[in-house]
Amino acid sequence: MAEVTLSQVRKSYGAVDVIHGVDLEIRDGEFVVLVGPSGCGKSTLLRMVAGLETITDGDVRIGDRIVNDLDPKDRDIAMVFQSYALYPHMTVATNMGFSLEHRGGSKTEIAERVNWAAGILGLEKLLERYPRQLSGGQRQRVAMGRAIVRNPQVFLFDEPLSNLDAKLRVVMRGEIKALHQRLKTTTIYVTHDQVEAMTMADKIVVLNGGRVEQIGAPLDLYDRPANQFVASFIGSPAMNFINGTITHDGFVAPGIVLTLPEGVRGLHDRKVVYGIRPEHFTVDDSGVTMEVLLVEPMGSETQVTMKLGETTITGVFRERIALTPGSTIRVRPELASVHLFAADSGQRLN
Repeated sequence: MAEVTLSQVRKSYGAVDVIHGVDLEIRDGEFVVLVGPSGCGKSTLLRMVAGLETITDGDVRIGDRIVNDLDPKDRDIAMVFQSYALYPHMTVATNMGFSLEHRGGSKTEIAERVNWAAGILGLEKLLERYPRQLSGGQRQRVAMGRAIVRNPQVFLFDEPLSNLDAKLRVVMRGEIKALHQRLKTTTIYVTHDQVEAMTMADKIVVLNGGRVEQIGAPLDLYDRPANQFVASFIGSPAMNFINGTITHDGFVAPGIVLTLPEGVRGLHDRKVVYGIRPEHFTVDDSGVTMEVLLVEPMGSETQVTMKLGETTITGVFRERIALTPGSTIRVRPELASVHLFAADSGQRLN
């Protein structure tokens, strides 16, 4: 196992810059998730760590070595791809042991490592099957097994669950996290799914346009997003945003006057974005009146789309409330959970 450090890492394709000076420290044994929208540079950054993309500028360090000029096979990493990348003509056992065989391992050593990995991943009864005889989840386990038999310093996962159905993604999410807790190998995991990031990561790196927007523990990013982009990306359903102005009366927008949290000073007459998460509304007769547009019972909670002034917002309520489109509801925003962002820069103000 090893630390991974990126120092002012840049990547350009000709005159087009795609990674803009990324600094990142990943501790030994840490599970770090790179998350962001399509095209933000997360897979490119991972491939630079793996050695599959050249580095235009900066350094990538694995352990005590700068690996910029090392071939992937010499970096002591193992990568799991979205496409599984299994050899169709090889059995599960042969697929898993191929890298060890390629390195000149003995048959006894290879068999021991393959059986060890198969035991961890529940593949013991599948070792003689071929990839075409496996389900998507089983193929992904084989791809993971092929990675762990090498006992690398670093695991790299590039959107490994994207090809699985929703239910299986949840199962495999838990299996990957459990695998990390057992092996404690430094792991870098790329996904566009912020739910995967929140549930799996020790630390999340939010990327946007090849730049790091924020780095932190999942709940830190959820509770105190550095800017409006992070606030909009982390959380499901997404945070509600209302554009308006801070006055002596509170937060004012067309058809709306909302109370502001305490401690907001020096912001009068400033244009801001008022942010609040859907679960931070409370049904209260003294609250703000909103028109109900859509009601979605979810079983354990009720999701309600509402109209506040000229803005459509979403509320999530734990109680089962009887509402119909066209009716009204009075709700109170939880002031301690209100986020204020600068309208021009998007940076957090409170």
